[in-house]
Amino acid sequence: MAENVKVAVRVRPFNEREKKMDANCIIKMHGNTTEITDPSNKQGAPKKFTFDQSYWSHDGYKEGPDGYLEPFNGKSPYADQKRVFKDLGLTVLENAWKGYNCCMFAYGQTGSGKSYSVVGYGANKGIVPETCEKLFNGIDESKRTADKSKEQEFQVFVSMLEIYNEQVRDLLNPTSFKVKGGLKVREHPQKGFYVESQSIFPVKSYDDINGRINEGTRNRTIASTNMNATSSRAHTIVSIKFVQKGKNDTGQNMTKTSIINLVDLAGSERVDSTGATGDRLKEGAAINQSLSSLGNVIKALADQGLGKKGIRVPYRDSKLTMLLKNALGGNSKTIMIAALSPADVNYDETLSTLRYADRAKAIKTKAIVNESPTDKLIRELKEENARLMKELQAKGGVVGGQEAIMQGVPEEEVEGLKKVLEEQLQRNQQEMDSMKQSWEQRLKEVQSAQEEKLAKEIQKREEMKVTPHFWNLNEDPALTGMVVHFTKSGVTKVGNQKATPPPEIMLTGLSVQKDHATITNKKSVCVLKPSEGAKVLLNGKDLVGSQELHHNDRVMFGSSHLYVFHHPQDLAKNQKAGMKEERVTYDTAQEEIAQNAGFDMMKGPDKSKDDLLLQEDLVQLMPMVNEANAMSEELKKGVRFEIVLISPQSRGLKHGRTQLAVLMRCNNNDNEFLWDRNKFLNRKYLMQEMYQNFVDGDKDWDLEQDIDPFWEPPDSEVMIGCVHVYLQSLGYLIEIEELLGITDFRGTEQGLLKVEINPCHKDGSALDDDDFVDDAKESLGRQVSFNIALHHARGLPSRFQKSRCKYRFYLDKNTTDTAEIEGTCNPEFGHSKIVSVNAVTQQLLDYFSDSNLVIEVWGRQSDTNKKQRISRGRPKSAKEKNMDSDEKYRMSVELNTERKRVARLESKLHKLKDLVVLAQSRGEDSIAIRDLETALLGRGTSAHFKAAARVVGVTENSKVDGQVTSAACSLQ
Repeated sequence: MAENVKVAVRVRPFNEREKKMDANCIIKMHGNTTEITDPSNKQGAPKKFTFDQSYWSHDGYKEGPDGYLEPFNGKSPYADQKRVFKDLGLTVLENAWKGYNCCMFAYGQTGSGKSYSVVGYGANKGIVPETCEKLFNGIDESKRTADKSKEQEFQVFVSMLEIYNEQVRDLLNPTSFKVKGGLKVREHPQKGFYVESQSIFPVKSYDDINGRINEGTRNRTIASTNMNATSSRAHTIVSIKFVQKGKNDTGQNMTKTSIINLVDLAGSERVDSTGATGDRLKEGAAINQSLSSLGNVIKALADQGLGKKGIRVPYRDSKLTMLLKNALGGNSKTIMIAALSPADVNYDETLSTLRYADRAKAIKTKAIVNESPTDKLIRELKEENARLMKELQAKGGVVGGQEAIMQGVPEEEVEGLKKVLEEQLQRNQQEMDSMKQSWEQRLKEVQSAQEEKLAKEIQKREEMKVTPHFWNLNEDPALTGMVVHFTKSGVTKVGNQKATPPPEIMLTGLSVQKDHATITNKKSVCVLKPSEGAKVLLNGKDLVGSQELHHNDRVMFGSSHLYVFHHPQDLAKNQKAGMKEERVTYDTAQEEIAQNAGFDMMKGPDKSKDDLLLQEDLVQLMPMVNEANAMSEELKKGVRFEIVLISPQSRGLKHGRTQLAVLMRCNNNDNEFLWDRNKFLNRKYLMQEMYQNFVDGDKDWDLEQDIDPFWEPPDSEVMIGCVHVYLQSLGYLIEIEELLGITDFRGTEQGLLKVEINPCHKDGSALDDDDFVDDAKESLGRQVSFNIALHHARGLPSRFQKSRCKYRFYLDKNTTDTAEIEGTCNPEFGHSKIVSVNAVTQQLLDYFSDSNLVIEVWGRQSDTNKKQRISRGRPKSAKEKNMDSDEKYRMSVELNTERKRVARLESKLHKLKDLVVLAQSRGEDSIAIRDLETALLGRGTSAHFKAAARVVGVTENSKVDGQVTSAACSLQ
């Protein structure tokens, strides 16, 4: 009978980063209903979702003496690990005992708490270890209480896979990492999809399974570092095969088999982090193909579950969905646990996770008990082997002493088919032998190797207590501390696989030289010395010459091997002196590197939430940029990357977050290209694929320019800089005429732009005297027009062969572009546009007062100019940029506006004086209101005022900035 996939969601506590940001919780739970509130619309109705389980693990807990987190009291809604296991893990375990295939997969953004639910830490064991431990407890209990006459036997096998960039790797067989393109995924007519040549190991206890999982995790760590892979973009599948053998009530030998798949999916936010809009290259490396395909499969299955007909389920679109076919739409009882971040800064990712989980509820699977007579299973395998043998003979095997040749089929294809059939035959034979072979015999075959590994592990742990050593840091906490390198007494060499003799610490990957460094340990004093030209960072700084290592020093070899130095003797001294040990994490080490690279990574109460988010983005982006530079250098691509900060002001915004971008600079000329974060990530993973092909010895690793991720067409349009025109004068209908600096994102001037904005009539003609206002509010309701003129630019960088301007005035929906001028650094744009407003509103006056017109100057670079770098000096800080390019200009505009307003007021004052003089000359005690109105408001010219003008000799030819603005007078 079909049943729906069971879906649970769980929200974690705030992490340290979110606490420092004073993050707000946007998640609420009522029973099985989960609500999420949009932080940008707190008054709006929250979005609601209902699941099989909604686990509140955000607060309401206390830590027990053993470190276990439990509800604070009986009324606390806190869902601890025991409750989650009882609801989910126990269900998996019970179904496995019944003979059902089971699958549990965890979904959510990186850092949302997936690992805590699935693996856990310390006393807070997750679903996987609890399930494994309870499985063997159940086996022991069954053996103790079982009927001896039924000869029960229990067999448990474990395997561990990783899918990265659509390549499948066997984590329990490191040699599989060297297979180009990864292991193949095949399809069996009865069993479905499987991984060719996958290692499956028998285990007899929870410690055995835990040891194998740790071994796989360690192999994954080494692979992710050496192969320049990103652990948060890889899926991990732990498979446990549980076989129960025994006689049934009729005395027949029966075999019941259950396969438990425990899947930790890659961080879900990575789906949207690439495929940058507008990039000429899309992510061909298929980094995200698995998650995207999984989403498509879930949607198709959900549509099927809702009764829609003719739906095709695209299982074959990715390796992940092939291997999860049974779990999602076949013979399996499946559970999905979605991990949620409670912080408002993660709203988009958390909402996406909730929608994903909500859609998965509609998926239906049809699980059956996998139980058959043992003899029948062996017979079916023999029959399949006979069929495979016939197929093999038909494809070129020996038949009756004669070689059968397939007509019209390429020899390579025939050989490939033969290999597949032979491997299937071999697997079937192994499975038959396994069924006939006793469990004790199978365990004995791997026991000695396991005991040897266990002995080495115990020896290593003891050695770590007394010998100085390095332990690794990884962005994934589960992979941190999995790799250890000792620095024993004497000289320890660090290098790559090309060194002869092999170094004691062998590292592969980016920027690691054959002879990279040496560590000399003399009487527990360890000194690190890099080789000439080798990249070594010590505590975030480039190491030049020799340096003594101390406990907790952070060391980076090359571009990706990041370690912490552990010195037991130093540690003992520090503890004796009462010194508190510093806790080193991947993030703190990367923050240290960023700090030494010139970025502000200081913490404190004066740091805003946006500042802390920016620091987090820097920590994530900096190692990627370092890797991109190392790949460019090794592949001789002639480009270099650097992180730059783009302020909201340089983007034409008054407020907002400072954003990160990556500047690509060509070494052979002055060309620069600014990539946003998404575009860089897209390109970085394409670069990674190219580099891996280079390392693997692929002859075609170097791609044509059109598809080379390191190359950008020189004539790609890039922004030279911006001009910010303050519009305060326009509120008083005073013209603007400025020669303004074109500043780039650094605050560096890249040239000058002549801008003129004149208030005018709708037809473009100049305003009359009586059109001007003394108070901006006098314009309310009036129809006004402005002539925007961009005359020319001067002194643009010589590398630009074409240029044009773009701007958007007030409420314009579309950008206004000037003509593109080529062949000069001093383009004459000759642009003019009249903008009319039917009625001035307060919104328009606020725009003039508070905003500015941002004019972007864009250009296309030439690839012919040679490298002629001009030192730009020290980059200015954001505060300096604001003072230089913002405050001074704003003050200039305000002074200019006030000067023109004062000139107008003085003109009116002169008119009033003229009227007073006229009245006095006639012996009058009063002045007519219409004459005052004429003088103050400029509405027409009365006969009385004309008479006054004649009396005092007024001349109407004085101008202010080229326009008649008042009647200047001279008394005669």
